Amino acid sequence: MFIRHSQQVPPQAMTLPGARGVAMRLLVGRADGAPTFGMRLFEVEPGGCTPFHQHNYEHEILVLEGAGQVFGGLDGSTIRPIQAGDVVFMPPNEKHQFRNVSTQPLKFLCLIPVSFDCGNGTCQPTPGC
Repeated sequence: MFIRHSQQVPPQAMTLPGARGVAMRLLVGRADGAPTFGMRLFEVEPGGCTPFHQHNYEHEILVLEGAGQVFGGLDGSTIRPIQAGDVVFMPPNEKHQFRNVSTQPLKFLCLIPVSFDCGNGTCQPTPGC
């Protein structure tokens, strides 16, 4: 067992094509001995977005602060508002993107299979917020 404060984990700027104003903190992952899940904290600046992408694994999201939009669906054309307290399930291979359309930071936890916890190139991003 270990306990650490999320702010002790340095943020890493997301540099995938199409990302803007996004930082990620890998809170729990393979390096910590986690056998099944990775836990990541994303912080999206106002006007920022994650890349519009898809991958072959699911993830579960809990919005902690702020408000924004999630684009999803098989072709990525479904747009849904999100706000603090919302839970999002993103199935494998569904195109998706998170956008901060508010004036405050958007923060969310994202849980994924630990085998993908370091962004090992399995995403296929397409540009643009």
